Amino acid sequence: MTSTKRFIEESFPVKEVSVESAREKNIRHGHISTLHIWWARRPLASSRATAYAALIPAPANIEEWQKERDFIVELCKWENSNNQQLLERARRKILEANAGVPPKVLDPFGGGGSIPLEALRLGCETYSNDLNPVAVLIQKCTLEYPQKYGQPIPKTQYLAERPWLMREDSRSLTDSGSLFADRSEMVNPLVEDVKYWGNWVLAQAKKEIGRFYPEEPDGSIPVGYIWARTIPCQNPACGAEIPLMRQYWLAKKAKKHVALFPFVENNTVQFKIVGDGPALSGVEGHDEWPAGFTPENGTVARAVATCPVCGSTIADKMTRQLFQEGKAGQRMIAVVTHKPGTSGKKYRVATAQDMAVFTEAEAYLQEKREKLMLAWGMDPVPDELITRPCHDIDRPPMYGMLSWGDLFNARQKLALMTFVEKVRQVREKMLGIGIEDEYSKAIGSYLGLSLDMQTGFNSSLSRWENTSQIIKHVYSRQALPMMWDYAENNSFSGSTGSWLNGFNYYMNSVIHCSTIPFSCSVTNNSATQLTFENDSFDAVFTDPPYYDNIGYANLSDYFYVWLKRSLIITYPELFFTPLTPKNNEIVSDLNRHGGKNNARKFFEEMLKKSFQEIYRILKPNGTAVIVYAHKSTEGWETLINSLLDSGLIMTGAWPLNTEMQTRLLANETAALASSIYIVARKMARQPTGFYTQVKEELNRYLAQKLERLWQEGISGSDFFIAAIGSAIEVFGKYEQVMDYEGNVIRADRLLQDVRKIVTDFAVKQILHNGASTALSTSFAGEISDLTRFYVLWRWEFGAAKAPFDEARKLAQSCSLDLALHWNRPGFIQKEKEFIRILGPPRNANRTA
Repeated sequence: MTSTKRFIEESFPVKEVSVESAREKNIRHGHISTLHIWWARRPLASSRATAYAALIPAPANIEEWQKERDFIVELCKWENSNNQQLLERARRKILEANAGVPPKVLDPFGGGGSIPLEALRLGCETYSNDLNPVAVLIQKCTLEYPQKYGQPIPKTQYLAERPWLMREDSRSLTDSGSLFADRSEMVNPLVEDVKYWGNWVLAQAKKEIGRFYPEEPDGSIPVGYIWARTIPCQNPACGAEIPLMRQYWLAKKAKKHVALFPFVENNTVQFKIVGDGPALSGVEGHDEWPAGFTPENGTVARAVATCPVCGSTIADKMTRQLFQEGKAGQRMIAVVTHKPGTSGKKYRVATAQDMAVFTEAEAYLQEKREKLMLAWGMDPVPDELITRPCHDIDRPPMYGMLSWGDLFNARQKLALMTFVEKVRQVREKMLGIGIEDEYSKAIGSYLGLSLDMQTGFNSSLSRWENTSQIIKHVYSRQALPMMWDYAENNSFSGSTGSWLNGFNYYMNSVIHCSTIPFSCSVTNNSATQLTFENDSFDAVFTDPPYYDNIGYANLSDYFYVWLKRSLIITYPELFFTPLTPKNNEIVSDLNRHGGKNNARKFFEEMLKKSFQEIYRILKPNGTAVIVYAHKSTEGWETLINSLLDSGLIMTGAWPLNTEMQTRLLANETAALASSIYIVARKMARQPTGFYTQVKEELNRYLAQKLERLWQEGISGSDFFIAAIGSAIEVFGKYEQVMDYEGNVIRADRLLQDVRKIVTDFAVKQILHNGASTALSTSFAGEISDLTRFYVLWRWEFGAAKAPFDEARKLAQSCSLDLALHWNRPGFIQKEKEFIRILGPPRNANRTA
């Protein structure tokens, strides 16, 4: 990598790439996020744009700048992901900038694979790494197998190489015979083979356990079963069984209202289906909507239960105690059905026959479980304990569900266990007919991931979503909830969450990734102990963890325990531990590390080590782009110090709004909506700088840089982040910066001074139209931090309220912690995920 400035160090189309990144969150068909859940994936748009901008030289003139800027905006769009004309142009430009050789790029925190996928797409020699085995498998199925085995071949060649497909019993497994009927000349061999063996798994599983999901007399298929957990009423005069339900809605659409209506009969809570709206007129099995009935009011909220029979309540602590003492139960309430060839779903109350079938499945589970336990040497139902205490996943253990297997009812266990068995058998079948070992691993990997996703749609934590009338995945948010009522899935139904429906959906991402002609090398190591040689990479693009934002290892245990059972023979090196590795995970976990201070210290030390590894493996003058997404000022300073201590010199920073603005975290705390893409270099440094001189250098450098940023139209909070990133290049040139008293200057002091320079410049520019230069300069230097914040807010947002993250960045640039000022006497108000700044009239009214 040459010492030439890169485009991203000089400029970047922040707003346009932000728009494309946020828009991408609504894209599903073919997106890699649909293959398997992984948390906080970076958008492909921002990953592609920043990688390209980091690998090409800075523009020589304004015309070249505009041309490249416009190209980056086009290149990053989702619809251009496989635009070969644009991609070839990008690859040529990158090769020209790297002496005709594809740059060697690494992501040491590969996660869900977004960043390395885009490096691959741009023609780089790409390497990806992660400590987590689940992430490693996802990366192999995203970055390695599609590119290696998914290149299209003539259909005649495909069929000739697979003589077993010509057998009559195999034809039905080739996507219902469409392979033979399809007139297209080319096929994706990987996708077709995975579908074939996926259909084999489905057929074998259905042959064995399909009887436990009987069809209705009219041919309708059960899509799902609605269950409610139960506890006994604690009123001695009552003792009724309380079905715990959040609410009673089954379908809540503009023209379709269906709900469960509870009523008491012989001291027992019974249910009937009620509905209204034109879509339900004359529908058999639905009663009229009772007067005054509000389905929103269930029997439990925040673990406080109300008995529908006697009206007495049970406190949250007692509810948990009843579960822990084994006094809770469960009850099948309703059955959701769909008739093939018709639209919509129907509902009926569960019957004694439904429970009889479930009881039969329960008995068969015991028999099959014992046989497989002897054959496999492990319990086929995950018996590993859920980590506790752990805020992300320890809700179920609070209610007596201590192991991962406890999260599934008996029929769910039987279904998943049977699919695991069939996935294991596929490998033996493939090797038996001569399929090469490495290729059989690839096919088995997709089957394992599909089974993994099944677990999320078929657990006792999966919920029925009444507006879309589908079962929602257990990880609808980044934590395991406690579900009082849940939906059991029928894996054979063909509806959302079933094996076939999900399977075909997941394969679209494989088709998308197969268009890239290069494959990636995926490794499984700690980012603090990489196995690569010194000075071996041209660039590192990565998204490290952020303190306690996401507990990847704890969350992914849900998937790991099932992957271990289905793929341990295929990947013994990945799935040999009881749960995912946690000792070296770079995360701040106060339970794991023995308190908040120890957790913070562990995280910061490990993060610094990972940056030192990045420095070690980068070539001289190599470039790193590091994504930062922690919302505290303290975290921002820690990251800068870690970079400086590693030897990397920060040369730029660009804030991109990569998240959907509507996303909220728990308890209405504001969600982080932006990520800061930090640019750093491995460059030679001078020994010591004295801060007085460094400050003078900062002022001179920023005078030019800020003027350029202002002219480019970068405004508001983005302006401050970009300026701070550039300023640290001056500071980072020295191994250490000291004042004349011998004190080492760290990031907190630097940021304080840089913010002042930047805000002074911005306020001066804002006030320039209304005052002389001398007056505006003098005034800008005298105003308080809160006044600066107010002026800059009006400049950026006017009278509008803004998402919390935007306000946070602006406050940071003014040395303010928003949490210390909102909803107190003053002008800063927090309204859920928004911040509002009150103008003088509203302020006056409030204090009157």
